[in-house]
This record gives sequence, structure tokens and C-alpha cells, in this order.
Amino acid sequence: MPVRRFCGHRSFVKRSETPKLSHGFCKMNVSKSGYRVFSANSSTACTELAKKITERLGVELGKSVVYQEGNAETRVDVKESVRGQNIFIIQTIPKDVNTAIMELLIMAYALKTSCAKNIIGVIPYFPYSKQCKMRKRGSIVCKLLAAMLAKAGLTHIITMDLHQKEIQGFFNFPVDNLRASPFLIQYIQEEIPDYRNAVIVAKSPSAAKRAQSYAERLRLGLAVLHGAAPSTESNMGDGLYSPPPTRSTLGHTGLELPCNTRFRASYPGIELPIMMAKEKPPISVVGDVGGRIAIIVDDIIDDAEEFVAAAEILKERGAYKIFIMATHGLLSAEAPRLIEESAIDEVVVTNTVPHEVQKLQCPKIKTVDVSMILAEAIRRIHNGESMAYLFRNITVDD
Repeated sequence: MPVRRFCGHRSFVKRSETPKLSHGFCKMNVSKSGYRVFSANSSTACTELAKKITERLGVELGKSVVYQEGNAETRVDVKESVRGQNIFIIQTIPKDVNTAIMELLIMAYALKTSCAKNIIGVIPYFPYSKQCKMRKRGSIVCKLLAAMLAKAGLTHIITMDLHQKEIQGFFNFPVDNLRASPFLIQYIQEEIPDYRNAVIVAKSPSAAKRAQSYAERLRLGLAVLHGAAPSTESNMGDGLYSPPPTRSTLGHTGLELPCNTRFRASYPGIELPIMMAKEKPPISVVGDVGGRIAIIVDDIIDDAEEFVAAAEILKERGAYKIFIMATHGLLSAEAPRLIEESAIDEVVVTNTVPHEVQKLQCPKIKTVDVSMILAEAIRRIHNGESMAYLFRNITVDD
């Protein structure tokens, strides 16, 4: 009996002490765990989206200072503790793309050295996304940027409508590629009264899948623009048509080509065929747009020249109203003036890129707010919830 009382007393002591230690440990974790949302932009116009996201989340924007010194170097000062927290950096990309990238890299590295737990970049428009393929003697800049972001300390990225979905393969950490199409489709249904008489248009065959997705969801017809104006790009003078070297060996065969061989070499069993150059026909419309509203959909609208040319063709084919729907409204160079003077009735873009100045220059430009889905993505990632809800009814081709 004494032994039993001793054992029971010993067990009782352990049970009474363990909850105290456990309770104290959990309380310390609760006080130090959390998340912060920062903006890495130095210009006030680029922080508008970050403010809308934090308002929806019910949190304050993190305290930091991002500025350019007199010698144009970027400096970042984080004004509060981020140790052990999930940090979200919202970075919208203005016209000065390279400065915005440096601001993001330096901010991420500053948070990494300040012992942040996870650093998630919220980059609605991912820069250099058009440079995601090898062209002649160029480089895949998008892959280089992905490596730089990983090296700076980012552990996750939230973006929207990547120019090519394969860009996600450039990263060695998770990438959530959200879609703006639900917001643009909602705009079509609510703001275009006679949208049932519309037809979705792809301005090129490469954009046909995106246009087909819109057409199927809206139960509308589909038209595709094929062909292009004569290209001024020439391959002459860049070495593609230069003669081969004096001597060249063909692999393991050991056969050598004479110096006067050009394009084709004929030996017993060896023949090098010529690749014929592409020649695009004049722009034509595949599909009926006569007496209908034409809605051109794409992911990016930049210099707008192709969209203006497409609008002229559609007008000639009988379309009585022309709308442009795009996720990212870069609207660089003379785009606002070209749109204002064109047959386009309205250009609808999201606020992934700041374009308030362009809207003052061209009243035809309208904006759709996508801060709701970005805020929900931040909330779900921080709470460890599934992101599947944000991708419901989204297919591979969307």
C-alpha cells in the first residue's frame, strides 16, 4: 500500500506539472505566431492594391520604408519584428519594372535575414513572363528571375494568369496561379446589357483556348482572327543564312562537308532538308461576327496595336460593338491614345497593374477589382487551408 501511494503521488505530480509546462509553451507560440502583410513598392500609386487587400483581411499594412537613394540604389528598412512569422509581400509592377524587381528582392532578403518563418510573394502580374522561351541567341529571363526570387528568400508565390502556365516549372517552391476570368465574366454579364448577342474573339490562334473557355462558360459563339500584317523582323544578317564553316564533321559518321556546301549536303545516305519559312496570310476572321458584339479576350494588353488592328477588322466584318477583356493592363507607350482613337468601345482590365494615369488619358479603360481573391488566398495559405476552392471549375486549358 505505501508503495502504491508513493507511485500514485509520483504520477499525480507529473500530471499537475506537465499541463503547466505545456500551457506555457503553447501560450508563447500563440503570441509569436502570426502573419504580416508588407508592400515593397516605393511609389504610392502601387500601394493601392496592397491597401485594399489588407482592408479585406482586417489587418494593418506592415511598417516598412522603401525608397531610392540619390545614386538610384534601393534601400529597404523593416520597422517591426517579423521573427517566426509568415510574411506576405505584395508587389505590383509599374512601368519601371527593374526597380520593382530590385525592391522585391531586397525586401525579401531583409525579411529572410530578420528570421521570418515563411516569405510569400504576392505578385499579381509576374514580370518578364513573355520572355519564357528561348529565341535565337536570347535567354529565358523568366527562369533567371525565378532563381533570383528563390535565392532572395521567397518560399511561395501567389500570382495571377501567368502568360504561360509552364512558367510554374521554373520555380523550386509552390506557385499558386490564380485566375481573373470569374471577375471578367461577371463584368460581362452585369455591365454589357446585350451580351447574349456577343461572340468571344481570340485575336490569334494561340489565344483560342482562353477564348474557348470564356465562350463555353457564357454559352456564346467563338471567332478567331488568323493572319497578321507583314513582319519587319528579318533573319538576314544574324548568321542564320551564313555559309557553314570550312570543315564540319557530322557526328559519328566522320563525314566532312566541303566549304561550298550551303543548306543541303548530298552524300550516300545523307541529306539535310531545308525548313521552309512561314508566311502568314492577311488578317481574316474565322467565325461570324456580323451584327454582334465582339469581345476580345487575352491575358495582357500592352502597346494595344494588335488589338486596334483586330478591332478594325471586326468592324469591317459587321461587329457593332467591340470590347477588350484582359487581366493585366500594362497599357504602355501610346496605348491610351491608340485606344481612344480606335473602333474599340471599352477596354476592361483588372487592378493587378496600376493604370490610373492611363485611365485619365482614355475614359474607355475600365477597372475590375481582384483584391478579394488575393486576400482569400493569403488567408488560406496562412491558416493552412486548401486552395482548391479558389480553383473550382478551373481546367488545365483555362
